[in-house]
Amino acid sequence: MRNRKLSEVRHGQQGITGLETAIILIAFVVVASVFAYTVLSAGIFSSEKGKEAIYEGLESARSSLTIVGGVVAKDNDSDNDVDQIIFTVANALAGEPIDLHITTDVDGDGLIDDESNPEHTTIITYLDKSNLLGDLAWTKVQLGKGDDDDLLEVGEKFTITVTIPTSITLNENDAFTLEMKPDGGASLIFDRRLPGVIDDVMDLR
Repeated sequence: MRNRKLSEVRHGQQGITGLETAIILIAFVVVASVFAYTVLSAGIFSSEKGKEAIYEGLESARSSLTIVGGVVAKDNDSDNDVDQIIFTVANALAGEPIDLHITTDVDGDGLIDDESNPEHTTIITYLDKSNLLGDLAWTKVQLGKGDDDDLLEVGEKFTITVTIPTSITLNENDAFTLEMKPDGGASLIFDRRLPGVIDDVMDLR
């Protein structure tokens, strides 16, 4: 009687064979391998993009300018109106040479975007609460050691003199922003405010 019941329980049931088990195991391995490859590929891609961003950032920083010393404002004709902004620049992080070739302001209006044959690649812009001018006239003088070319290289310093355009009135307590944009590097941006009394020469902090 007992053996008969056991026989009835086993009747009609089908077990899993070794071949089926192997197929299921292989399927799991394949799926896991594809998933692992996808994750690994995504990780490698992200890592490469991260390295590219870091290298681009370093390259930009190595092609950037930094101010050495203070910023000076000059009123050349004692008319209570600033005529020039003067500052000294050097390479940031001892980086790539920066082209400081200039274009002469032939008409003397303080702007060089109206010149017929521009030769400069470094642009200086001016901003205050009422004005935005995109390409100011400027000159340079090399300080200390250097090779007398137009490139700002490692260990060199150039004093930059920016001419305030004749259309701008810059006097007591006025705030302004200058931005110097080299070719291929990050911009040098600084803000200054004039004192309550305009002298012929002022050190702006």
